[in-house]
Amino acid sequence: MTDKDAGGRRGAPKKPFWREYGESLFIAVILALVLRAFVVQAFSIPSGSMEPTLLIGDYLLVNKFAYGIRNPFTNKVWIPTGTPHRGDVVVFIFPQDPTKDYIKRVIGLPGDRIQVINKKVYINDNLYVTPQAVNDDPLVIPLSQGFTGSPRDNMPPVVVPPHSYFCMGDNRDHSYDSRFWGFVPMDNLRGKAFIIYFSWKGPPGESFMQAFAGGLKGLIYHLHWDSNDFQVRWSRIGKIIH
Repeated sequence: MTDKDAGGRRGAPKKPFWREYGESLFIAVILALVLRAFVVQAFSIPSGSMEPTLLIGDYLLVNKFAYGIRNPFTNKVWIPTGTPHRGDVVVFIFPQDPTKDYIKRVIGLPGDRIQVINKKVYINDNLYVTPQAVNDDPLVIPLSQGFTGSPRDNMPPVVVPPHSYFCMGDNRDHSYDSRFWGFVPMDNLRGKAFIIYFSWKGPPGESFMQAFAGGLKGLIYHLHWDSNDFQVRWSRIGKIIH
């Protein structure tokens, strides 16, 4: 019995290897883009505004599904799946510059009355303590008068508008946050940060590649990796963000 008699037709010709691998690569790229647009996205930490929770050189994953399925081009919510809770660490489009993404902690929810008095945060006239927050500058900046001063340590009461959030960095004396530029609209949220998947440390101001090249140079010329130029923070990898 021939192949044609057994199957009703001859078997389809085998695809050339380049086409088989090309199709597999195309599908993988599409799946990666879909995951990045709707489910999870990677971000890196460029500043110390969230120390000690997040350090410069941390790479983290953000759950984009946490606060809604969004239009990948406009970031508008298509299907709501939840709203931020107080204490969530969120990534969002910076309201004053849509080309930048910021990461801060949610402090005030819609309708909350927020005030800062001598570095202490009050929500609806009750003291609110964030366990992760630090203040390392003993100087207390007084309440701003007119257009002078800074709201860092003393901020008049503000009420969080509907569909908006008041966000602050954990490194309170070194964070440019809602105290200075206002509220984060719901439509600006990217998602909730949930895990650190990689972390490295190098000289201040150097990029990953510059620091890595410095460590590699030590290996080439001195037969040992120069950890002063580049080192992996193994203890931070896999750390859940709270």
